[in-house]
Amino acid sequence: MDIRQKASITAISLALILAISKFIIGFTSNSMAVVSSGLDSVLDVFMSTMNLFAIWKASQPADDSHQYGHGKVEDMAQVVQAVVIVISGSLIIYRSVHEYLHDEIIVYSVLDAGVMLLSLAFTFIIMTTLKRIGEKTNSNTLRADALHYTSDIYSNSSALIAMALTFYTGRAFFDLLFAVITGCIIIYSAIRILKSGLYGLMDASIPEKTQKEIEEIIGHLPYPYAGYHKLRTRFSGNKKYIDFHLLICKKLSIDEAHMLANDLEKMIKEKMLIADIVVHVEPCNLDGCDLTEDTCTVLRVKAAKKR
Repeated sequence: MDIRQKASITAISLALILAISKFIIGFTSNSMAVVSSGLDSVLDVFMSTMNLFAIWKASQPADDSHQYGHGKVEDMAQVVQAVVIVISGSLIIYRSVHEYLHDEIIVYSVLDAGVMLLSLAFTFIIMTTLKRIGEKTNSNTLRADALHYTSDIYSNSSALIAMALTFYTGRAFFDLLFAVITGCIIIYSAIRILKSGLYGLMDASIPEKTQKEIEEIIGHLPYPYAGYHKLRTRFSGNKKYIDFHLLICKKLSIDEAHMLANDLEKMIKEKMLIADIVVHVEPCNLDGCDLTEDTCTVLRVKAAKKR
């Protein structure tokens, strides 16, 4: 079990405790703000469980049927997660409006505030853990899960404000208002998760900032490196796929060119952590080169400007 799976199990355990607590307290007081937050915690359990499976499956090695690995499972999990979150957010809004129009009585207790404060603390722990490990392992699934728990912080805070305003004013409108706000926040976070998952499924390029870092690593190679072209990138789950054509001075032997390409792959992997890199070595055929380092440097700079 790797660190990503441990993070998901921690999130599942804490979210399950919160869901049970919120439902018990919310139905006792008839507060839709608390119940809606409890429903969100149930979704957290479901999503984190699905993410746990996706992470486990994506970590399986490539096989004859999936020669590029199983990273797309993580992207698929993000899409499913986003769709379910949108549905849950819509249900929260619908249920809140329904309860308000039927004049349901809300009776708050100290337990309502207690469970929501506990929820805030637990959710913050889950969110920071998932975000830290997601960044460390470059896992889009954990990042998406962290984003979802971030929306929970907003929803829990909204529920607390709703309880305070409803208690002091006696108006149930605030419970409705903040439940609707919670639903909208949930839907908004789902759209961001959906975009990330779809980008992975559609083989979108890695972030521009990361791609520029790769170009800088390649561009700082010394002679006999002569340039590069046809750089292509994509990502699948937490793994990046990079391939490009590396131009090498044509006076080098095959062994020397191969060693240079291997060294370059190692430098990029040190920066990218989890990456599959394919370097196509080509002999440089730039006109006007007399096979010296000085000439190569000048021509390489000109070629880079044109690119």
